[in-house]
Amino acid sequence: MTTAAIDMTTRKRRRAWLHLGRVSNLPTVWTNALAAVMLADDRFDPRSAALLGIAFSLFYVGGMFLNDAFDRKIDAKERPNRPIPSGVLGAGEVFAAGFGLLGGGMLLVAVSATWSARGSPLLAVVASAALGGAIVLYNTWHKGNPLSPVLMGACRVLVYITAALAVSARVDPPVLVAAGLLLAYVMGLTYVAKQENLTEFHNLWPLVLMLVPFAVTARAALVRPAGAVLWLFFFVWVGRSVLRLRSKGRGVIPRVVVSLIAAVSLLDALVVTAAGWTLAGPALAIGFGLTLFLQRYVSGT
Repeated sequence: MTTAAIDMTTRKRRRAWLHLGRVSNLPTVWTNALAAVMLADDRFDPRSAALLGIAFSLFYVGGMFLNDAFDRKIDAKERPNRPIPSGVLGAGEVFAAGFGLLGGGMLLVAVSATWSARGSPLLAVVASAALGGAIVLYNTWHKGNPLSPVLMGACRVLVYITAALAVSARVDPPVLVAAGLLLAYVMGLTYVAKQENLTEFHNLWPLVLMLVPFAVTARAALVRPAGAVLWLFFFVWVGRSVLRLRSKGRGVIPRVVVSLIAAVSLLDALVVTAAGWTLAGPALAIGFGLTLFLQRYVSGT
C-alpha cells in the first residue's frame, strides 16, 4: 500500500470515529454538566465543572460507539454505509473503545468528587456506574423496546444526578426538577428519533412531553428579560422543528432530530436562568449554536 493510500485510509478511519461518536452533539453534554453543577452548589467550581464535562463526554462518545457496535447487524441491512458494516472500522475495536471510554468517564467522576471534598465520593461513583449501566442497557435493548425513550432520558438524568453528587454529595430539589424536565424533553426527542427510517411521521401525541419544560419554567423564566428571551426562542425553535415533521419525504426526521438535540443546551440555559443564574443562562445557550455549527461537519445522528 502506498503512502497516499495509507494516509487516505487513516483519514477515513479518523472521520469514521468522529461520526460514530456523534461528537457534534458534545456541547449539549457540556451544558448538562454545567447546569447541574450550578444548580447543585452556589459555590461554582470551574475545575470540577471542567473535569465533569470531560467525564460525561467520554460517557457520551463511548455510548455512541456501543450504539453502532450493538446495532451492526441491523445496520448491515438498513444502513450498510455505516462505519462498521462498510468495513472501515471493526466491531471488536469499537466495542473496546466504547467500554474503555465508559470506564474512563467513571474514573474522572471519582477524581472530581474527591477534589470537591464535600463528602464521600462513593455516591457519585455509584451514580456514574448507574449511568454507564443505563447506557449499555439502552444500546442492548432499544430496538423494539417501547421503553427505550425512558432509558435514553434516564441517561441524561443521570448526568445531572452524577454531577450534583460529585460537587455537593447530595441531590437537591432544583436538580431533581431540572432533571425531570430534561427527562420529559429527551423522551419526546427519542420518540422522534425512533422514526428515523420512516418517510412520514404519523403520531405526534408523544411530543406533548416536550411541552413540559415550557409549562414548568414559564413563571420563573418570564419574569427576567434573559429568561423571557430564552423561553420564547426555545419554544419557537421546538415548535418550528415539530411542525417540520408534517413534511413528507426522506431526510426530514433526521434533520428535525439534530435540531432538537441542539436545543438541549437551550433547556439547560433556561433552567439555570429560572433558578437565578441570569448571566450563566445566556452563556450556556452558546452550546446550542456550537452544536448546530458542528453538526454541519459531523452528523449528529
